Amino acid sequence: YPTIEEFTAKTKVSVKYLEDYNDNDEFYGKVQGQLKLKKDIGYDLICPTDWMAARYIRLGYAEKLDKANIPNAKNIIPSLASVPFDTNRDYSLTWQGIMGGFTWNKEKLPKGIHTLEELFAPANKGKIEVLTEPRDTVGVIMMAQGVDITKFTKDQYYNALDFLQKKIADGFIRQVKGNDYKEDLISGDAVAVIGWSGDINQLNLQNGNRFGFAIPESGGTFSTDNLMIPVTSPNKAAAEALINYYYDPVVAATVANYITYICPVNGAQAAMAKINPANVHNTLIFPDAGMWNNLHIFRNLSTAEQINFSNSFQKVSGNA
Repeated sequence: YPTIEEFTAKTKVSVKYLEDYNDNDEFYGKVQGQLKLKKDIGYDLICPTDWMAARYIRLGYAEKLDKANIPNAKNIIPSLASVPFDTNRDYSLTWQGIMGGFTWNKEKLPKGIHTLEELFAPANKGKIEVLTEPRDTVGVIMMAQGVDITKFTKDQYYNALDFLQKKIADGFIRQVKGNDYKEDLISGDAVAVIGWSGDINQLNLQNGNRFGFAIPESGGTFSTDNLMIPVTSPNKAAAEALINYYYDPVVAATVANYITYICPVNGAQAAMAKINPANVHNTLIFPDAGMWNNLHIFRNLSTAEQINFSNSFQKVSGNA
């Protein structure tokens, strides 16, 4: 991890990086008991998606950031500077933006996947996987059904969930998975998925450019993962120093060059010209206007909706 090594060389602060997120609910279940008791959970920085970040803030589990320790926070792109769950960015800063759409094996499906109908083509039966994040999976299905996910109704959500349940029951969907869906794409057990844009580059680097990604014609989802300091962290100042480091445009571009998620840092696209000119116009990192227009944010849910929708999704997906 070159950027972590550089940070340690500059600051003498040692960083232990752990890939412990499979999905938001699973990680939250792991740490919520300790957070409630205000006991150290073993992490000084966590990275929840928007809706889960809102929960941490609401429950008092996130530490307020000292912006004096994060002067590079000013580099956040304007569209992410104020978000509904943290309007002043008092508790969070975007780590990376995420597009939800279709990923497929290009050898098996040379024409790609661009619509829900193409995803559920008979030839793909039994080799399709969808995400454990209902905002992405159900969101993509709802948009294919003509629903605006920024203002959908309860009936529209459950109609999409019925569609998902039928596809599982009929044997089209192999599994509902978190980040580990990548393993099944690599093995060939899955040939097409509702997945995340940033995974495609790492998959291709390690597997000979075998996979493609597209935003569905009917619309893809957009969300962000967010850097947050748990209220139980004993190393707040060091965590803030690391956040500040990753908001340096050159460092942000270095990271984006590797992971190819949407970069939230102003100046990173210009910095990319010296790091990897081929990625200056990589739309997985710096989406163009057409892509932004076809990305949509799943609307905020009330507490009751969050519980009911999540429980229903877990039941349908076989995880409840």
